[in-house]
Order: sequence, then structure tokens, then C-alpha cells
Amino acid sequence: MQGLHLTADLRGCDPAQALMTDPAALRHRCVAAVAEAGLGAVAELFHRFTPAVAGEPSGITGVVLLAESHLAIHTWPELGGVTLDVYVCNYGADNSAKAEHLMDALIAAFAPGEVQCQVLRRGQGASAP
Repeated sequence: MQGLHLTADLRGCDPAQALMTDPAALRHRCVAAVAEAGLGAVAELFHRFTPAVAGEPSGITGVVLLAESHLAIHTWPELGGVTLDVYVCNYGADNSAKAEHLMDALIAAFAPGEVQCQVLRRGQGASAP
């Protein structure tokens, strides 16, 4: 049960870009990034929330279930923010480089002004990064 868990908090994202408010655009980019990273998508769900204030943009929560574990993404266009969560199991093969590739591709897609990343190596025998 070893794996790599990557998270990123993005700030300063352009709230007008489609990835922030259009579930179809976000789904397409996420599924493509998963494939480009060499990971296996088995299911996905993307949901746009009702605006907190009428006429304002509303965010999206999306999840791509991976054969190797998961990708979760949350957008807050009203704040110009995005959170990313990529977790891969390393059972049978080390998927760490694929997880890092996926995270890098998604960060680049949002072109944030500020990025805060966290790395957690999970499971037995895991060592600190």
C-alpha cells in the first residue's frame, strides 16, 4: 500500500477561462491530461455548483477515478482559485512520475499567479520526500 499523494493550491487563476466554470471543458482537459500522463481513467464526474450570488460565476468539483487511484479538482472562479489532488498507488509499479506529470500539466493549464504544492508519500516503507 505505497503511493504518492500530491496536492496543489492555485491562486491568481483567470476566472474568465472556461476551465474555471465550464464542466465539459474541465472534464475534457482533465481526462486528456490523465491519458497524456499514462494513467488509466475508469470513470469521472464533474459538477458545477449554483452561484452563491445570482449572476456571479460558480465553481466546479470534478473527480476522475483512476485505475491507479484518483484525481480531484475544485475551482473557485469568484476567488481565482483551484485546488488539485492527485493520488496514485505504487502497487506493482511506481506511478510517481506519471502523477507528477499529471499535476504539472494541470497547473500549467490554469496558469496561476501563485502555486503551493504538497507531497506526501503514503504507505508502509514510505520515506519523506
